[in-house]
Amino acid sequence: MNDTRRTRAVLGVLLLISLAMITVDYRGGEHSPLRGLRSFGEAIFGPIEDAAAAVITPVGHALDTIIGSPDAHRRVDRLERENQRLRQQLRAQQIDKSRAEQLHRLLGTAGLGGYRIVAAQVISAGEGVEETVTIDAGSGDGVRTDMTVITGDGLVGRVTQVGPATSTVLLATDAASSVGGRLEGSGEIGVVRGTGRRSGSPLTFELLDSTVEIKPGQRIVSFGSQGNRPYVPGVPIGTVIRIERTPGSLTRTAIVRPFTHFTALDVVGVVVAPPKKNPRDAVLPPAPPKPVTPTPSPSNPGPSNPGPSTPGAAASAPTRRAPDEPSAAPRAMPSGEESASAGPSRRRRSATSTESPRTRRTLTSTEAPRRRGPRTPHSPGD
Repeated sequence: MNDTRRTRAVLGVLLLISLAMITVDYRGGEHSPLRGLRSFGEAIFGPIEDAAAAVITPVGHALDTIIGSPDAHRRVDRLERENQRLRQQLRAQQIDKSRAEQLHRLLGTAGLGGYRIVAAQVISAGEGVEETVTIDAGSGDGVRTDMTVITGDGLVGRVTQVGPATSTVLLATDAASSVGGRLEGSGEIGVVRGTGRRSGSPLTFELLDSTVEIKPGQRIVSFGSQGNRPYVPGVPIGTVIRIERTPGSLTRTAIVRPFTHFTALDVVGVVVAPPKKNPRDAVLPPAPPKPVTPTPSPSNPGPSNPGPSTPGAAASAPTRRAPDEPSAAPRAMPSGEESASAGPSRRRRSATSTESPRTRRTLTSTEAPRRRGPRTPHSPGD
């Protein structure tokens, strides 16, 4: 018992001394009287403290990891779910923006043509023999069979089956599809047929009059059907890209590039009421501008009055002369004997018929014409 009391007394005294020294050292700061003792304690106990920290710190981190591992996993899972949700929202916003643009074009096309439509969305594509898609509009929305289906770009097809909330649309690219078409401007009619594929060259066009000229670049709109079903008039179909000729056939087939992208159908419209007036070519998009052909610059002109290269050319191209110039230089007068022997016929002969073009001489504007001297009369007897 005595040892225990003494030990407790010693510990109490040491504790009081330690508290007093700490208080004095803290209040003294840099000028503390115990500064030297503090430095000595750091030199002695500092390495021991560092060694203990090097051993205890990894163990403490491992214990924290083991204890906090479930919370960390839960936090990681929560962050991954939030990241996925944000990505879905961004994707949905992009899809909504694209659909809003398609709906805007669809309403513009319907307004130009005077069509009353029911907007719908393609929810599936047929995988059978026929080229079909399914839309999310049915009889409850006013959709009936044999109604025209369009997009903001042009013709899609016609409704073949109708359910309460969905409908099946036969695409214009189907091999069994045939649509009455009319050439822009000329009004010549023909038949647009599908080829059974949505990409490449999915449409062909045959004119009823095989003698009518058809050229690449001409555009086609729907001609319309009896009672405006299954096709209403004026819907853009496509552009002629080339003409194919079949040996032995009397008709010509035009390959048509459709305005509608059949491989990316999304927002469509079902025409539930036809236009009051045939829109004809009013729904077609603006024609692309024609390429401007540069005008060739004129070459440098040659000499204004080049000389002839051959005698024949000189004879066929007369020389230009001033109005005051004579056509040829005066001839020398013949002597009396020559004049008498030649007779009147020689005197009447013109210089042009007896002289070659090479011997003729044309006066320039700087030369003065020679003056003729007085003619000396000669009698025939001289």
